[in-house]
Amino acid sequence: MSEANSPRPSAMALQGVRVLDLSRVLAGPWCTQTLADLGADVIKVERPPKEGHPGGDDTRGWGPPYLKDRDGGETAEAAYYLGANRNKRSIAIDIASPRGQALIQELAARADVLVENYKVGDLSRYGLDAAALLELNPRLVFCSVTGFGQTGPYRDRAGYDYAVQGLGGLMSVTGEADALPGGGPQKVGVAVADLFTGMYATVAILAALRHRDATGQGQVVDMALLDTQVAMLANLGANYLATGKAPRRMGNAHQNIVPYQVFQASDGHLIVAVGNDGQFAKFCDLLELPELPRDPRFATNAQRVRHRDELVPMLAERIAARPRQHWLDAMEAAKVPGGAINDLGEVFDDPQVRHRGMVVPMDHPLSDSLRLVASPMKLSETPVAYRLPPPLLGQHTDAILAEMGHGPDAIAAWRKEGVIA
Repeated sequence: MSEANSPRPSAMALQGVRVLDLSRVLAGPWCTQTLADLGADVIKVERPPKEGHPGGDDTRGWGPPYLKDRDGGETAEAAYYLGANRNKRSIAIDIASPRGQALIQELAARADVLVENYKVGDLSRYGLDAAALLELNPRLVFCSVTGFGQTGPYRDRAGYDYAVQGLGGLMSVTGEADALPGGGPQKVGVAVADLFTGMYATVAILAALRHRDATGQGQVVDMALLDTQVAMLANLGANYLATGKAPRRMGNAHQNIVPYQVFQASDGHLIVAVGNDGQFAKFCDLLELPELPRDPRFATNAQRVRHRDELVPMLAERIAARPRQHWLDAMEAAKVPGGAINDLGEVFDDPQVRHRGMVVPMDHPLSDSLRLVASPMKLSETPVAYRLPPPLLGQHTDAILAEMGHGPDAIAAWRKEGVIA
């Protein structure tokens, strides 16, 4: 039995934590899906359908591809949306209406956490800003996710991952070197500023909950894509601060380690990731170049970085003479780090990925074939549970309102008025 299909745990780490999710697209939903995977009851608040707008999280329509129904036809559920919204319940509320605002206030009064990614100041128009809701519920952890944060000269700008990758420096160090064919700025293939912000937000919320549990005091968490992008430059940011010199694009090579890059074999590409001098000696042995580690230019990593342009062509010439699998097998036997470059079909067919249960099937109201990328979190006592498929728009509206004590007559009236869906 794969780990993804193991029996449902009797307890989860965040069981009993209620999260009110007023976010959409990716950074906020990625955070709340992580909390949901750990057992939190996440209530996703979405726009009801209105004339000219289908309602719901924008990503519901970000396709194709869309989920196929039982007859093989396309549903309205985009794969993009499905990938960030499992284990949540959806309630459709028009927060522009006074009754809708009152319902959100009721939900916030019962919540432990609220996550939102509205533009700075937008929620204050509805009486749903942090100050108002913390007055209503002082134990609330209120997390705002925006492009640039709640303060500063850019606070009113809309924030998009692509623009933040550029503004925050990532595209200045991603892509082939400018002087080479295909050189120039390149974004990362997935929305890493959004995803990292979602993960940092999760960590901050868990820290705030621990503080709340110790003191009874909630607080505001102010997360910005740009802050996260600057922070995740990691060693490259540290390199700049240490030297005052901006790192340049180096394609698939590493700024601080050599050889640590892609090489061309006779029939394809492979990665060599030599991390220390001992591994370099082993690598040179399998290349039948045992003299290189004794050369003062290449004996230490620092020297190899300084003499990169002399060393790499020697290695590349030798690697190009044999097939990729020859080198991968030799590196595996010698315990030299490296690997193949897989497309996603090869990734999900990889025996290690399969063993680790990184694909999870889920029942869905519209389909029997929903498969999602599983959570990477492996906890021995409180493992992730896949309780709920990504919800249909407003799928749980009636049930959630009933839990709040509202009867069927009131629910029907609000639906007729367009307050809920």
